[in-house]
Amino acid sequence: MRRLIPALLIAASPAAAQEPVRDATTAQMPALTTLYRDLHAHPELAFQEKRSAKLMADAARKAGFTVTEGVGGTGVVAVMKNGTGPTLLIRTDMDGLPVVEATGLPYTSKASATTDEGLETGVMHACGHDTHMTSWVGTLNNLARMKDRWSGTLVMIAQPAEEKGLGAKAMLDAGLYSEFPKPDTAIAFHDSASLPAGMIGIRPGYALATVDTVDLKIRGVGGHGAYPSGTKDPVVLGAKIVMALQTLVSRENDPQSPAVVTVGSFRGGSSHNVIGDEVTLLITVRSYEDKTRKLLLDGIARIARGEAIASGIPEDRMPEMKVKAVNTPATFNTDPLTGRMRQLFTARFGADRVRDVPAAMVGEDFSRYYLADKDNVQSLLFWVGGVPADKWAAAQAAGGDGLPSLHSPNWAPDAEAVIATATEGMTAAALDILKRG
Repeated sequence: MRRLIPALLIAASPAAAQEPVRDATTAQMPALTTLYRDLHAHPELAFQEKRSAKLMADAARKAGFTVTEGVGGTGVVAVMKNGTGPTLLIRTDMDGLPVVEATGLPYTSKASATTDEGLETGVMHACGHDTHMTSWVGTLNNLARMKDRWSGTLVMIAQPAEEKGLGAKAMLDAGLYSEFPKPDTAIAFHDSASLPAGMIGIRPGYALATVDTVDLKIRGVGGHGAYPSGTKDPVVLGAKIVMALQTLVSRENDPQSPAVVTVGSFRGGSSHNVIGDEVTLLITVRSYEDKTRKLLLDGIARIARGEAIASGIPEDRMPEMKVKAVNTPATFNTDPLTGRMRQLFTARFGADRVRDVPAAMVGEDFSRYYLADKDNVQSLLFWVGGVPADKWAAAQAAGGDGLPSLHSPNWAPDAEAVIATATEGMTAAALDILKRG
């Protein structure tokens, strides 16, 4: 069994001895490690997180919080009022992924579930939400025991369905900002498969992307594969559209405004010798700025229609484009909060353990807590590295290759390092944000 707190993390940290937040976190690590392994072995899919939610709710009640369950489905809201002052929201997400685990850990998930689409699947915490929940419990325990060091209101939320991009909206729609104290500040962290264990990554401004999901139905006129001249082949038209879509990013978008258009699925046809009537493209669109998002979505519709006209498709058979109504908006880390927390983490953990990281094109619905009242809410999502030291060293020796990503069936973070760093960091951040005047 690995050491609960890697010696490297303690040695690299300034003022490691006699530090109340670090000592309180270290004291919790045996219990938190047990909780983590339990959560890892029992993941649940989006909006099915009943067991996980109960564990979160029970931990918060035991620590003295007023707890409400079933907010936005399986969401949990735990509130602790401790005098006058600002209101801070700290979020964890709870859902696992429909992935069969391949890590070989002794506490490997054997869970299975049925997806919304009716698919029987294995389930795994392949995105590290088990480390998030465990650190959330560690943080609320620390803060409940340190009430003499802060003043204000603490709102701890355990959110369902982050992987579907629907959980934050569900909690907000259920009255998170009207039925409970509305925050001045919202913070969260995410484990990272791109940083060594115990490293903190932070970025001001846009950190994660807006994610749009597009279904593009391309219709033609089917017939016999031996007589293509008597058809309007939707497969050929679809191929033209796929290639033309690449120019949206390479030739139409400002290269200083990141954008991605990926066709993840090309569905069509039923036989070698039959030209079908239609194909469907499943497309993911990623951007940060609203103007870039509009350019991409408008461009997909324009290119699809233009290529269809060029191929002689009748007007009543033009492509049909559907954009998923609920998208995942871009995550924006606000200043001065982000700069202030960077300074705090650097002072606490040392400059060697805090790194500026680039923005990423993945999505995270934590953004919604800021966007729900962006004139009055400061927001920060930071990263905590989870790559075990030996795997990081081996990957660097191989030129940076070979590391499993988040959502991989092989993702096995150095959980103790993630939990210790995140719990200490989140506790210190909360004490700074809610510090007594």
